[in-house]
This record gives sequence, structure tokens and C-alpha cells, in this order.
Amino acid sequence: MLDSLVAHIKEIVNQARLQAFQEVNSILLKMYWEIGRLIVEEEQNGYKRAKYGEFKLKNLAQKLTIELGKGFDERNLRNMRAFYIAFPIWNAVRSELSWTHYRILSRIEQENWRNFYMKEAIQNAWTTRVLQRNIDSQYVNRVLEVPKETNSTSNIKEFIKDPYIFEFLGVSQEKLTEKELETALISHLQSFLMELGKGFAFVARQQHICTETADFFIDLVFYNYILKCFVLIDLKIGKLTHQDIGQMDMYVRMYNDLRKNEDDNPTIGIILCTDKDETIVKYSVLAENERLFASKYRLYMPTEEELRQLIEKDKNWIEYDN
Repeated sequence: MLDSLVAHIKEIVNQARLQAFQEVNSILLKMYWEIGRLIVEEEQNGYKRAKYGEFKLKNLAQKLTIELGKGFDERNLRNMRAFYIAFPIWNAVRSELSWTHYRILSRIEQENWRNFYMKEAIQNAWTTRVLQRNIDSQYVNRVLEVPKETNSTSNIKEFIKDPYIFEFLGVSQEKLTEKELETALISHLQSFLMELGKGFAFVARQQHICTETADFFIDLVFYNYILKCFVLIDLKIGKLTHQDIGQMDMYVRMYNDLRKNEDDNPTIGIILCTDKDETIVKYSVLAENERLFASKYRLYMPTEEELRQLIEKDKNWIEYDN
């Protein structure tokens, strides 16, 4: 009884603390937003890049610092101005995110991308560090299909990326074995789940599948509670081969037959490789099976240009194939 009472009290206190944080956070965000609005509308006459704006901003920062103390230097005023410019409608600002979240989001020029990252950060409770990492790794571009404004979660391509970035492993491709890669991913499971995306839960490593004539071991098995299906991952060091595709196709069929529950959706298979021959992709079952995917992975964070080229290469192949 005592333990139950303690648990209930803890729940009440935690909820109160969360509510207090959100209320205080909302007040702070409103203050920064209003200051940004005044800077844009009054100091700059509504223009984002007025010629005299920078000079006035510097003078404003100096006077506000004298009157109000720290927190109103020129850099912070720039952030407040950028905040208002990025979110000119107050009702679009969500109190679930902190001021640091909004400072990061305000640097994104494209409104649709900015809204995408804001929505994902709220839904998945991204820390500011995770948000910045996902922006730097072009999360929105690596998803095979960007989620539409509707809340539909029926499109599998919204949950699959190409390429995947595993820089958090801190390992080199040189002399790395598939077993070592698998071990590293499990050792960094939280970061791996974050990179996989929303809705993934770890199920098993080297899961044993037994038939009447043979034994098979699947590298990694996850369950996506949004798609309501199992997701099998096969790790490959090197280039994708037609044997890899055939093996994953077999694993998916076996899993559907032997492990999938009646209320589960059909299983998804993802082959992770360092490179893939688009001819093999085009003329294999990958081209016809909407639940079978082959994605590249990188063990380092590519430069912005390298990442752009990787993404564009895949998009060009998809457009050519269609």
C-alpha cells in the first residue's frame, strides 16, 4: 500500500512539474517572440533586411543590457528577430519545445522543412542535440518519402531512409566485420533507434528461425508499433548482391509464415550495405516488393556536399526507373 501511495504522489508531482515547466517555457517563448516582433515591425519598419537595421540593433542591445542586464546582447536579439521571422504566427509556436529548439529551427530557411523538424521533434521528444544532429545529417532528405501534412502513417517509405548514418559508433570501415558492426549497433542501441526513426522497438539479435530442414539466424529484428509490423535488418559489409536480396526475401517470407501474428501487418525487410548496384536493384524483387528495401549506410558523418550527392544519386535512379 505504501509503495502504491508513493507512486501516485510521484506521478502527481511529476505532472505538476511538467505543467509548470511548460507554462514558464510558454511565457519565455512569448516574451522572445514579442521582442522579435517589435524589432522587425518597429525598429526595421517590417523589413527583414533594412539597411539601417544592424546599426539600430547594436544600439538597442547596448541600451537593453544597461536597463535589463544580461540576456539582451546583440546575438540574442538576432535570435529573437529570427524566431519571429521564422514563426510570425504565435499560435504556430508549440510550448513543448524549448527556446534552444527554436533557435535551431529558426536557422532553417525552408518553411516546410522547418515545420517538419518541429513536428518530429515534438512527436519524438528530440533533445536539442538530437534535433541539431538530424538537421546536420539531412534527416528530411534521407527519408524515402517525406510525410505529408495529413496524419496518415500508412506509407512505409516515410519510415525508411537512404543512406543511414552511423557516425555515433565511432568505428572505421577498415577491416570491420559484419559481426563487429552488429555488436557496435547493439552497444549503441539508443542512438541506433533514433537513427532508424519513429516507432521502432528492439526485439532480437541473431534471431533463430527453424524450419523442418534448416536453421537460419536473422541479424537484427525490430517491431514498429506505428506500422504494426516486424522489421528485419540484414547487415552487409560491401556491395549489395542478388544473393543478399534473395536471402532477405526468404527471411521476410519465413517470418510472415512462422512468427507474424494475425493482427500484425506483413513484415518489412531492410538490407544495409555500403554500396549497391542499381542494376541489381532494378531487376530484382526489390523493384516489385513494396516491403523490401536496400539502403546504404555510412560510419561517418558525410559533408553536406557528399550527403547531397548520395541522396541525389538515389533520387535520380528512382526517377529514371519510374
